Amino acid sequence: MKFLYLFINFGAFIVPLIFSFHPKIQFYKRWKFALPAIFITALIFILWDIYFTQIKVWGFNPDYLTGIYFFNLPLEEVLFFICIPYSCLFTYHCFTLFINPVIFKTIENKITFSLLIFLSVFAILFYDRLYTTVTFISLTSLLVVLFFVFKVNFLHRFYFTFLILLIPFLIVNGILTGTGIEQPVVWYNNFEITRFRILTIPFEDVFYGMLLQLLNVSLFELFSRKAHA
Repeated sequence: MKFLYLFINFGAFIVPLIFSFHPKIQFYKRWKFALPAIFITALIFILWDIYFTQIKVWGFNPDYLTGIYFFNLPLEEVLFFICIPYSCLFTYHCFTLFINPVIFKTIENKITFSLLIFLSVFAILFYDRLYTTVTFISLTSLLVVLFFVFKVNFLHRFYFTFLILLIPFLIVNGILTGTGIEQPVVWYNNFEITRFRILTIPFEDVFYGMLLQLLNVSLFELFSRKAHA
């Protein structure tokens, strides 16, 4: 079990990497947009992660780690912000190529407004829970900027992709938070979360994951559009 977290990262990454070279997908040709998006987003989340680990909002079980650390973060946690976003951007790229989620286009505004209301209410109700507040306010702010300021046209594709990716998300985050194993790989301070859980997964993790994916997709789209402007 020593390398469990490392194996989870590898398992999430390897198939998208291999299929990046498929002639009908050719995601490797988009690396010049994807990699900067991944590394910029990773830097932001790693700094956030370092601070929250330091103040014990969450932490890591050494029984599942290699023992290699960067600052106070295990190597596996750093790799998480590269491997998982790569897989998500690969999936987003594939859906953009092969699927046109028309239904999501027609309800994009409703989804966005519903999310903004829901996130705002939860941020207010749980203002004293640090993980909840920071995550929900950050996602709300990003959605406001994308929807009202930049008026982007990719949110419906993102919503569709995120909905599909909830399935592997529940599997990966379930294992990391203790589903099916003796102890969680990642533990959370119950005083900094709502304590609502999906099995062992903190409710906030769903929106933390959405924030991580949305920032990656937004930068990916930004860099792509600048190159073709």
